[in-house]
Amino acid sequence: MKFLLSIIFVFSIVIQTQAQVDHTGFFDGAFKTGQDVTAACLDCHEGVGQELIHTRHWKWMPPEGSKSTIGKRNIINDFCIATPTNMTMCSKCHIGYGWKDKSFDFTNEKNVDCLICHDQTGTYNKLPKGGIVDPKVDLIKVAESVGLSTRKNCGTCHFNGGGGPGVKHGDLDPSLYKPSKELDVHMGGQDFQCTECHTTEEHKISGASHGSIEAGENLISCLDCHDEDVHAKSILNKHIASVACETCHIPAFAREMPTKVWWDWSQAGKDKKDKKDKYGKSTFNKKKGDFVWGKNVVPTYAWFNGSAKYYHLGDKIDPSKVVELNKLNGSIADKNAKIAPFKVMKGKQPYDSKNNTMIVPHLVGKDGYWKTFDWKKSAEIGMKSVGLDFSGSVGFVETRMYWPINHMVAPADKALKCMACHGKKSQHRLDWKALGYPGDPLRSGGRVKNKLVKN
Repeated sequence: MKFLLSIIFVFSIVIQTQAQVDHTGFFDGAFKTGQDVTAACLDCHEGVGQELIHTRHWKWMPPEGSKSTIGKRNIINDFCIATPTNMTMCSKCHIGYGWKDKSFDFTNEKNVDCLICHDQTGTYNKLPKGGIVDPKVDLIKVAESVGLSTRKNCGTCHFNGGGGPGVKHGDLDPSLYKPSKELDVHMGGQDFQCTECHTTEEHKISGASHGSIEAGENLISCLDCHDEDVHAKSILNKHIASVACETCHIPAFAREMPTKVWWDWSQAGKDKKDKKDKYGKSTFNKKKGDFVWGKNVVPTYAWFNGSAKYYHLGDKIDPSKVVELNKLNGSIADKNAKIAPFKVMKGKQPYDSKNNTMIVPHLVGKDGYWKTFDWKKSAEIGMKSVGLDFSGSVGFVETRMYWPINHMVAPADKALKCMACHGKKSQHRLDWKALGYPGDPLRSGGRVKNKLVKN
C-alpha cells in the first residue's frame, strides 16, 4: 500500500511539473488594476472565468443543486459573527475584486482574482477595502510568476481565518507553510500541497464548507487514498468502522501556534487593559472583547456522519441555554457515523433579547460598531441588511460551534496508543458513556455487539 501511494505521489509531482508554464514576457506594458490582469488571463484561458463564477469560492454559497441553502454569506459564527454589511473587510479573502455590498455583480467574470490563488512571488496582497489590490504590488512581476496553487496561496486566507493566525481553525495556521514531518506527516513529510487531497476539477475544489457539511455533500476522507486494511494489526483496521482516522492520528491540534478557544463579545467597548497570556497572545481588544487561547489542545470527540444542522438567520433561540450554531449529526446508532475530533469554539455574542434571534452586527465603516461602540445601532444596520426584524434590545448569549480537525496528522509512531482511550490506566480521552456505550468497549464490546446500531 505504501509503495502504491508513493507511485501516486511521484506521478502527481510529474503532472504538476509538466503543467507549470513560465509566463515571463507574456505581458506587454503595465497593469493598472487586478481586473486588467484577469482580462489578460482570460484571453488565453477561455472558459475559466465562467467556471470560477459558479464555484463556492466565488459565491460563498453552495453550488446549484445542493441541498443546503447556507454559505459564508448568510451564516452566523462565533468569530466575527457574519459577513453582511462587513464585506469591505471580509472580501479581502474573496477570489474577486470590489465586493463591498449587495451591488456586487457575481456574473461578471472580469472581477475574478486569478492572482490570489496563483501568485508565486509571495508579494501579492489585497486590502480590506473590498479586496482591491494593494497599490504596492508589482502586478507584472506577480502575473509573470503564476503557477499551480500551493500551501502559500491557500494558507494566505485559510491559515488566517477569523481575523488572524490560528483564530478560527485549530488545525490550520501559518506553521503549516513549512511544517516538520512531526507536525504534519503529509505536508511536512511529503511536501503535499493542499490540492493533493482537495482535488480540483473545473476550479471546483473538493472538501467541506458550511453548506456542504449541512447537506453532507462534497466531503473528502482519508480513505479516499488509504484502504481500510492500512494497519498491520487487524484490530486497528476494525476500528475504522466506528472511529475516524483523525481521532487516533491527530492527538492534539494547535501544536506549534495557539488557537482561539473563547471569544466574549459582551466585553467589547470597555476600557480595559490588554493582558498577554502565557503564549504572548492578547486577551482583550476593545473592538472585539475578551479572548482565551489554547495550545496543544486535546480535541473534543463526537459522533459525526459528515453532516450538521446549522443555525439559520431568524431562527429562534433559547437564551437560557448555550446556542449551538452547528449541531453535529450522528450518534452511536447511526451506522454512517464515526467518532471524530473537533475544535469546539465557545464565546458570547449579541442576540435580540426580545425576539430571541441571533444578531447580525454591522462592524466596519464609520457607522460600524468598531467606530461607534453602539450595539443597538450596529444591530439595526446589520439586521436590516438581511431583512430581519430587530426589537431594539441587545443581550448576550453563550454560543458553541464545532470545527472539524483534519490537518496536523502526526506520524504513525506518534498516533494514540490503545491505553489513551482504553483500560484502567487510560487517560480517559474518550467518555464512553457520553458516547452511548455501556462502558469501555474493550470490556463491554462495541456498538454492533451491543446491538446499538440501527440498520
